[in-house]
Order: sequence, then structure tokens, then C-alpha cells
Amino acid sequence: MKRWIVLILVFSVFLTGTVPVWADQVETIATIGESDQKLTAKSAVVMEAESKSLIYEKSKDKELPPASVTKVMSLLLIFEELEKGHLKLNDPVTVSQHAASMGGSQVFLEPSEVQDVETLIKCVVISSANDAVVALAEHAAGSEEAFVKRMNEKAKQLGMNHTTFKNACGLDEEGHVTTAYDIALMSRELIIKYPQVLKYTKIWMDTFTHKTKKGTKEFGLSNTNKMIRQYHGCTGLKTGSTGKAKFCLSATALRNGVHMIAVVMASDTAKDRIKDASALLDYGFANCQVVEDITTRKQIGKIEVAKGKEDQVQYPQQIKTKIIKIKQKDGNLRKEIRKKILTAPVKKGEEVGKILYKRDGKIIKKVPFYAEESVEKMDYLSSLWKLITQYF
Repeated sequence: MKRWIVLILVFSVFLTGTVPVWADQVETIATIGESDQKLTAKSAVVMEAESKSLIYEKSKDKELPPASVTKVMSLLLIFEELEKGHLKLNDPVTVSQHAASMGGSQVFLEPSEVQDVETLIKCVVISSANDAVVALAEHAAGSEEAFVKRMNEKAKQLGMNHTTFKNACGLDEEGHVTTAYDIALMSRELIIKYPQVLKYTKIWMDTFTHKTKKGTKEFGLSNTNKMIRQYHGCTGLKTGSTGKAKFCLSATALRNGVHMIAVVMASDTAKDRIKDASALLDYGFANCQVVEDITTRKQIGKIEVAKGKEDQVQYPQQIKTKIIKIKQKDGNLRKEIRKKILTAPVKKGEEVGKILYKRDGKIIKKVPFYAEESVEKMDYLSSLWKLITQYF
């Protein structure tokens, strides 16, 4: 406990309010300390979700089977289809023989059974149902093979350079591998782009009704992610386990405005993966805090407008930005102000510049600012008057 108190005191550095905002001096916590030996996971990362900054890593690019954590990518594609309007939550999905034949974790869907998209999403998110995710994959892409192709294409887009998917559910298959870092990338994309998924991931228990030729039967769903009951602020996300993959988990948690992602792969037991993920999340939250940076007009200066009745545009007096400060990397955080080259007319509400926050040279946040009033294009009379005032 004393060690943690000392660390927190050493790294409690606040914003100075100048440009660059943070001091150049860097002090780094090299590792997670004794917890590094306590992790049973072969591979692990902790990522701050907003900036995509890694706070801790252990063999982050080690390629391992991910088991049902695979379903994070499957869900990402399903939510993309919902956003595009290609799918609707109440769309009926007919379960195929192939989908119903999935082994492992399942909700025992039967061939020709019909369930809507939202029910199948719940089955996937809460109970990690292989049959449900394959039914969704087939409905979205026509076949599981076509869906898996999309999964791999999306992985490339996200920079998941050590990932190859062979199926939509995560059952052990030769060559079906990913890494802790790649899982963090797709987990971040899911929760940032489609935060509505979290309303499902936080459900502890639910039910749905099987409707088949044999009649109707209620089936209970129980969340496989026990962290939502055991870890303060846990929002999700996905568990996975097979004999080959051992115990995997992508855990997300939100505290004080900071959304953290911890990924563990190949932990020894179900309890160990929770212990590992909890320790990593604790470490992440201990090293992050939300601070407010204020950018003033004095820092930005004039934003000139060519060929306008006015020679400059007005914008807010102050621009307040919430930034997640990572104690290990404060010295590498910089602020840049970029003003647009403007030619009249400029409309009120038009973007006239942006503030870029960079960590280790990478942009972690963009904050645009906008014109508070319009600037009309210069006409003959205003042009003449401008010349007169300039010279006389």
C-alpha cells in the first residue's frame, strides 16, 4: 500500500496552462511491478480507450487463440450493419442447420427456429452463444465464410496486424489467432463507435423464448463475464475459454470519465483471468486522470479572412477540453493549434481551426472551434472603403 501511495504522489503533476501544456520532464513507471509476476496470463495489455494509449503491456503481439473473445469482432460487424440500416433489431433470423450445429457455449437454437436480431445479440453478448453468433453472421453476409472474410478485412482496417480469423465464434481452429493488443483495438472500436452495446454487456441475467415446431420454451441467459458484478465500474465486455486458448477476457470499465480496456489471454483459470484483468484495470485507473485544459484567444491569435468585409473572424474566448492525463507519459503530451486559411464568405458555425493533442507524436484528440459570426464577401463599396481607411 505504501508503494502505491508513493507512486501516486510522485506522478501527481497538473497542467500548467501554457503551450506546450505539460512539462518536458518525464518520469516513467517501467512495469506493473510485482503484479507482473502475479499475472498468469501469457499476454496482456491495458489501454486507455479515448486516446488508444497503452499503459501496460506484456507480450502484446504474441499470437494466441482468442476463444469467444472473437465475438467482439463479430459484434462490431453486426452493429455496423445496424448503423447502415442493412439490419434492424426486430428483423427475423432463421437459424440454419450449420448454425444450430455449433458446439461449445450455446443456447441450443434449433434448425429453422426464428429469432429476431436483438434476441440473438443478447444470446451472444450475455451467454457467448456460438449458435447465435453464426446465425447472425449468416444472416448478415449470406454465409459464415463470407462473414469471416469481412472480419479479416475489418481487422486490417483497424491495424490488427497479428490477427487471422477462421470462424465467427472462436472455436479452436488451426490458424485462428490474435493478440492482446489486437483485441484491445477491436474492443475499443466497438465501445467507442457503438456504446449501445454496453447496455447488453451489463445485463446479468435475462431470458428468451424458443419458438419451434415442438412449442415454446423459456431459456435463461446468464452473463459469462462475472466482473460486471465483481469490479466497480465494469461495463463489459467479452470472455472466452477453450482447452487450447485457456481463459481469455477483454474487460472494459469506466471510472471518473476514464474508460479502460484490459485484455488477458491464456490465463490459467476463470478466477485467474478475473484477478489478472482486475489488477490491470486497477493499474490503469491509478495512472490516469481527467484534467481540463483551457485554450484562450491569446494563445490562438487572429484568424484572418481574405476578401471579406471584416479582415478576421471571431471565435470563442475560451475553448475548454477534457484530456485524460497518463502519469507515465505526461512529458510526451503536446498541444498544437492549427488555424484555417479562410476566404470570405465565412458562415457562422463554420470550423475555423482545431486544437490537436498529441502523445508520443500521435494525435490522441482533435478539438475543432467555430466562427461565432459570419463574414460576408467584400463588395466594391466595402473594398473602396477599406482602401480609404488604410491609406488615409
